[in-house]
Amino acid sequence: MMTELLSLLSAALIIAGCGCCLIGAVGLFRFPDFYTRMHAAGVTDTLGCGLLVLGLILQPGIHWLVIAKLCFILVFIPLTSPTAAHALAKAARKGGLAPLLGPQGSPKEAQASQGQKEIKQ
Repeated sequence: MMTELLSLLSAALIIAGCGCCLIGAVGLFRFPDFYTRMHAAGVTDTLGCGLLVLGLILQPGIHWLVIAKLCFILVFIPLTSPTAAHALAKAARKGGLAPLLGPQGSPKEAQASQGQKEIKQ
């Protein structure tokens, strides 16, 4: 009975992690500029990977050494993924990639610097 419960919980976490990664992949196509795409990928990558690893840890009959490695990954990913996203955003900003601003900013300037068509307001 306990094995079936662990398997069910593990499968639910793995499916939730895959769903989260899928939502992040859709966000990469739907969002308008680099910064919002990077945000979608970074957040869902961290959460999706964490759920997947938790699901794998709960697999019944898994060796303790594999669990130790998965626990290391579970600690490593949330520490490095936001750092990598920040470094990527900072490099893009230093490289001159302007964010696409909303109604408060100047979207025409941002789009002109990216070579996009003008937005009609």
